[in-house]
Amino acid sequence: MTLPEPAGTAAVPPPGCPAHAGAGAADHRGTLPGGLPVGVPLTPLYGAAVAEDPHGLYARLRAQYGPVAPIELEPGVEAWLVLGYPELLELTRNEALFSKDSRRWRVPAEGRLAADSRLQPMTAWRPTLLNLDGAEHQRLRAAVADTLAQIDHRQLRGTTETSANALIDSWGPDGTADLVAQYARRLPLLVFTQLLGLPPDAGPHLIRLISHIADSGAESVRANQEFQAVLVDLVRRRRATPSADLTSWLLAHPAALTDEEAVHHLVVMMVAGNETTICWTGNTLRLLLTDRRFRATLTGGRLTVADALEEVLWRDPPTQNFPGRWATGDTVLGGQYISKGDMLVLGLAAANADPAAQGPGAVGHAGLGGNRAHLAWGAGKHVCPAQHPARIIVETAVETLLHRLPDLQLAVPAHELAWRPSPWSRALVSLPVLYSAFTPPRPPAPERPSAWTPPQLPEDQDPTVTPESAETLSELSELSEGTEALPAVPGPSGSTSSDATSTGRTPASGKPARRSWWSSLAGWWSGQ
Repeated sequence: MTLPEPAGTAAVPPPGCPAHAGAGAADHRGTLPGGLPVGVPLTPLYGAAVAEDPHGLYARLRAQYGPVAPIELEPGVEAWLVLGYPELLELTRNEALFSKDSRRWRVPAEGRLAADSRLQPMTAWRPTLLNLDGAEHQRLRAAVADTLAQIDHRQLRGTTETSANALIDSWGPDGTADLVAQYARRLPLLVFTQLLGLPPDAGPHLIRLISHIADSGAESVRANQEFQAVLVDLVRRRRATPSADLTSWLLAHPAALTDEEAVHHLVVMMVAGNETTICWTGNTLRLLLTDRRFRATLTGGRLTVADALEEVLWRDPPTQNFPGRWATGDTVLGGQYISKGDMLVLGLAAANADPAAQGPGAVGHAGLGGNRAHLAWGAGKHVCPAQHPARIIVETAVETLLHRLPDLQLAVPAHELAWRPSPWSRALVSLPVLYSAFTPPRPPAPERPSAWTPPQLPEDQDPTVTPESAETLSELSELSEGTEALPAVPGPSGSTSSDATSTGRTPASGKPARRSWWSSLAGWWSGQ
């Protein structure tokens, strides 16, 4: 990160410039804002600090550097973290100065990004709406946004409620559950498979495939191929025989996506939508179980589940930081000299905590009420197009669980809850609970025959996918936790009865296998 040398002056590193940090980018060699001496270390945006106390970390960075702080994404790789609310709006709205095209990043151009860097999946350029600017971005975004806008919200609520009840009914009679592994992490995929146009029994099948991928066992390679083949097969079938589902609507859009583009964007919708929904659900349930304001008022006071959803988006948004933007030229942002090719990370949680966003009278987030001016969904032309369906899924998931199990309580002290060590997602490791209400599960819905069968691959044959889309699978592997007893979910036939029920076993999880783009993209999102 360098400032162009003014005419007639010696080459002096600009204030706060991590590019002049020397070997391994460990220290600054210039003078930082505020007259700090040379040798100030870059702050890592990884490891325990960002998981255990991210709010404290962001506050310290703001106090030391102001609204834009120099950070280290991994040893030897510097970037800027945008902490200020106005500065983040400027970053996301000024496409001419700050591009989404990661091919502008000078770190890999200078040979400083290792081939096996965990930043590769999140920064490598792909032909998706996440990595494009201008007219091409508008074309692809319109296709995705218009497709999502066709979702029937009433039907989505019914599908989510039906899936949630099926999961709760599958728990055992011992009155215990892990709401991350057994609920938040399973529910979205059960819903999304139906939205995409796959039959209800495809959800458990896909989760089994993901489980094999996560196990790094003998079946992992074949499972990876079959998962990709499912999407390729789905696109081909919907191209030939459209239906009322996201895949068909995406293919029918006037943007005229190719089959490859459609597969890429189904991946984006599944990965981004899945992980965001998982984290938002888990964080909201944690808030309801640990915050006295909600525990005391949910059954009769003024604070509601909707209030909890908003507070989570302000305080612990599902995506706390998001990469990134790349400077198209030398500029200044938040008092820092930004050089052409520098990477800037969107500090969504930090910007939400900026006093400029809340006003001088706000105390923490308690006084925000129904204010939705947070930046949890980003801002500008790349703001998340899936926020309304995501809200319906999470709100229905939380309300259904509270209605079925009204006496839920934490099974461990709140301070023992652990967060995943991800600089990107704000996600709990687990959320163990106890409850006493139990009734036998409702009789299963009548089985409905399905003409769909998962595509099968010969042992020596890969699916016919391009090299780019063949890189798209996996760490949706995080969704692999606990697949053995996952129930088949009835189709979206409306809401179901609200009998109380029980809980059950906490399944084991596996470690991810060798990563394709699909696996890696979901992996960095969820902290793997």
